[in-house]
Amino acid sequence: MKEEKKPDAVVFDDETQEYHSKLLPYASGVGAPRITPPDVTSWKNTNIVTANHQFKSRYDAIKEAYQKLMEQYEYNNLVYNAKFNFEPVTGETYYLYKAKDESTFLSLISPDECSFNHLGSFKLGPDKMWEKL
Repeated sequence: MKEEKKPDAVVFDDETQEYHSKLLPYASGVGAPRITPPDVTSWKNTNIVTANHQFKSRYDAIKEAYQKLMEQYEYNNLVYNAKFNFEPVTGETYYLYKAKDESTFLSLISPDECSFNHLGSFKLGPDKMWEKL
C-alpha cells in the first residue's frame, strides 16, 4: 500500500499521526504572511567593535597592573638581596647604594651625606614590601 504524502502547506506529524498547525506559534497557512528574520548585521558589527574595545581596555589595564607588579617585585628583589646589618623599620626611608665591588648595600645615610653610588631611595611598607621613592 502506498503512503499518501501530505502537501507542504499541511503541518502533519507522521509519527503521532496528528495535525500540529494549531500548536505552532506562527501562522502556517498558504495565505499567511512570510516570516523574514530581521537583519541584525549592522547591530552585530557595531557591538563587536564595542566589545572588542572593552576587551582591549581591560587587557591594557591588566597588562599595566602586571608591569607595576613586576617592577615592584624587581625593587623588592633588589633591596632584599642587598647587604644590610640592621633591621629596617616600617615607614622609614633607606638608601640603596652600589659598592666598588659592584655589590649593593642598604644604608641609613642619605646621598647628601656621602659619596657612594646611589641607586635609589626606598621605604618599607607595612606589608614588608619595599616601595621606591
